[in-house]
Amino acid sequence: MIIREMKKTDYAEVFEMWQITTKRALSKADSKEGIEKYLERNPGMSQVAVEDGKIIGTVLAGHDGRRGFIHHMAVMPMYRRHGIGHKLAQVAISKIEADGIDKTHIFCYQNNETGQSFWTDFGFKKRDDVFVYSYENKFKE
Repeated sequence: MIIREMKKTDYAEVFEMWQITTKRALSKADSKEGIEKYLERNPGMSQVAVEDGKIIGTVLAGHDGRRGFIHHMAVMPMYRRHGIGHKLAQVAISKIEADGIDKTHIFCYQNNETGQSFWTDFGFKKRDDVFVYSYENKFKE
């Protein structure tokens, strides 16, 4: 298994994988154009795990200049519990740190017990002092 930078040309295979692993977390921001923009804005940060030429894991990662963010961290079910997710997260966080960012966040659904356990074991701390609010932009030029 190798871990390498996610490329724009990986989109179709990555999106197909997300349909299995993270479908409930997908939105219109995960369109081909949206992911291409994200990869351009955060070069080298997002990674894929590849086994026998097939993508079996992903981590979409980047930062806004102040804080790092991990999105769509996923490993195909039959490859879980082999350290692949841990390696993907390590690489992504090291890329974020290399850009001088000292804190990285992950959003995890409340009912995702597997994800919560993974991120806690990895060393992330659950915050109870903030709420996430989202706004759907309605203003188009």
